[in-house]
Amino acid sequence: MFDTIIRTDTDLQYTPAVARETAPLYERVKKVVSELDWSVHAPYILEINRLKRDMGAVILAHNYMTPEIFHCVSDFAGDSLQLAQQAAKTDADLIVQAGVHFMAETSKILSPNKTVLIPDMRAGCSLAASITGADVRLLREKYPGVPIVTYVNTSADVKAESDVCCTSSNALKIVESLPQDEVLMIPDKYLARNIAKQTKKKILTWEGACEVHEKFTPNDIKKMRKAWPDAVVLGHPECPPEVIAECDFAGSTKAMADYVTDKQPRKVVLITECSMSDNLQASNPDVQFVRPCNLCPHMQRITLPAILKSLQTRTTEVHVDPAVADRARAAVERMLAVKI
Repeated sequence: MFDTIIRTDTDLQYTPAVARETAPLYERVKKVVSELDWSVHAPYILEINRLKRDMGAVILAHNYMTPEIFHCVSDFAGDSLQLAQQAAKTDADLIVQAGVHFMAETSKILSPNKTVLIPDMRAGCSLAASITGADVRLLREKYPGVPIVTYVNTSADVKAESDVCCTSSNALKIVESLPQDEVLMIPDKYLARNIAKQTKKKILTWEGACEVHEKFTPNDIKKMRKAWPDAVVLGHPECPPEVIAECDFAGSTKAMADYVTDKQPRKVVLITECSMSDNLQASNPDVQFVRPCNLCPHMQRITLPAILKSLQTRTTEVHVDPAVADRARAAVERMLAVKI
């Protein structure tokens, strides 16, 4: 255990000293965070960074975290699989997952001997909640011999019942790596349908969807093109296929971020969770972002006060049954073994 000073919210004041110490961090986000908002965030940021340093902890932030978390307290930021891989690589014994519950579980699966915390256990996922391990067992009975490819955006129980995992960036490669002509892709019906358009294999799926991405419609894209005809439209493959058909490029959050960073389009629309546009705006000041603002209510539960409390109290720890973790890890490792 460690000894450290625990400060309450009432101790966290925006003083001239706090302003000076956090000024370099504000430079990173001042394009997307107002001075007024920064006066609220800065005391928490300073305390979180002090505390994680004292505790030897790391904070892993998903691409959908708000910019004050993504740019100012995280030690590594990325998509769900990147975060899990970083959890396995880090020397830190204490990991705070700034993301949703299945991400924390995946980190625990790949790092069983480390303590993984999630700042708010209510940070779930509509897609992950759409299927259970029992559902997957029933699918095996219904489709004997058909391999099951499971999106990483699922619970440990579901991964444990699967043959191999995939991400939105490698799903096609994983499907094509299998010898069978028929494949079950679960649980995202839209990701599966988008992959089906790119392969000769027959793709069977489950009726799961991300509540953020399924809100987008082709008409949304058409309206944005009319309003901003010079904008490049990037879509996430969790969107319906008819939405993706209206986009200029489709890819994972990492692929979209790489596109913006590498190509530096003058104006861009990200058809995904709104916070990602803020995060990319902060690091790409010359790119103008049009924001069709669909926010994930689960990601929004992860806040600076919640992260601070998680560090102060070591809550809430994420546990995965070792037997389940072993089987889930095998499905993830089979994915990682496929050359992309």
